[in-house]
Amino acid sequence: MKLVARGHLVDSGLLGEALDLVTAAGGRYEVLRFDIGRTVDEPSDLLLEVSCEDAGAEVELLENLGSLGFSDPHAVDACSATVEQDGVAPEGFYSSTNLATRVRVDGTWIDVRDQRMDAVLVLSEGGAGCVKLRDLTAGMRAVVGQAGVSVVPDTRRRESSDFAFMSGGVSSERRVEDQARQLAEQWRQTLAEGQRVVLVAGPVVVHSGQAGSMAGLVRRGWVDAVLAGNALAVHDVEAAVLGTSLGVCQQTGRPVTHGHMHHMRAINLVREHGGLAGAVQAGALTTGVMHALVQAEVPYCLAGSIRDDGPLPDTEMDLIAAQARYAELLEGAGLVVVLGTMLHGIGVGNMLPAAVTLVCVDINPAVATKLADRGSSHTTPIVTDVGLFLSVLAQQLDQPAPQRAGR
Repeated sequence: MKLVARGHLVDSGLLGEALDLVTAAGGRYEVLRFDIGRTVDEPSDLLLEVSCEDAGAEVELLENLGSLGFSDPHAVDACSATVEQDGVAPEGFYSSTNLATRVRVDGTWIDVRDQRMDAVLVLSEGGAGCVKLRDLTAGMRAVVGQAGVSVVPDTRRRESSDFAFMSGGVSSERRVEDQARQLAEQWRQTLAEGQRVVLVAGPVVVHSGQAGSMAGLVRRGWVDAVLAGNALAVHDVEAAVLGTSLGVCQQTGRPVTHGHMHHMRAINLVREHGGLAGAVQAGALTTGVMHALVQAEVPYCLAGSIRDDGPLPDTEMDLIAAQARYAELLEGAGLVVVLGTMLHGIGVGNMLPAAVTLVCVDINPAVATKLADRGSSHTTPIVTDVGLFLSVLAQQLDQPAPQRAGR
């Protein structure tokens, strides 16, 4: 089988990965042609011949090489089958990755819209797009098999060399100041390119005493949307109204008498006013992250779970509706920063195309590792205390964000 690949194959490491896959599968390869790009911007072109004695291993190998951007130079059109039952894909349907994907239709390669992992490629008169299983309807044409499908490999490992925190894997042995500065630079660049910045935050933001830092970023216009769970908002209100988080005084760091009741009192206060916006308008909530979001009219979604107390009236307890709202708020994002939440971080990672810069800040290196293990290999890990990092980052972004259309 002859395969072609185009891109920054050497300095991105893709060529090495591909050849390792061949040898690990017990196969053989021969480089028939390799034109290496002569400048930083010029891609390389490769023609590779691959073979395996085991037919089953060869099929699996070709699928794995396809995920790295290797394709058949004599590709045929993609095959499709009609969806017969709502929410059920045809046998052998193609399950998408988060890498940019193209489908060959009538001899022409077309780009797939709404790229995300674990979706079905659906063909229509308007082109091709990713559709979740549950959103399939009878009559749709779903791509089946691997033929006529090509992915564009992620070569940002090469492009990110200017950012030290992006180039060394999961490690806690890096200066917080340097990592915060580099992320701030990426943040500014993202906004300058007309893309959005979305924060995915856990309650550790509040527990660590940095609700004010995050609220400041919101008020200064650096944040386009916030995705979180019920707990972030509950403890943010608790801290704003009662001065505690999980019943611990934020000034002294000591538990207060009957502090275990405080988060419930915070929930009750918000429910009394019909929601967070009502509490802000009534003057019952005057500071904190949720106050800043309401005041600045920055959209947010609180996705509920089985463990939630209350919940707050604002928390979306319908899982499907919460997923849809998350996806809506992620549209147009160029940078997504996860702050101390494994649950919501992994969920968001699964929704993003690989082209979106995903930064995971957590004191536990396993969180970033789990993101990568679940397909979000483009995750940039920053292993440090979330509160410390957020404080330093807020200092880097202490000026109002540049004015943008629609804000």
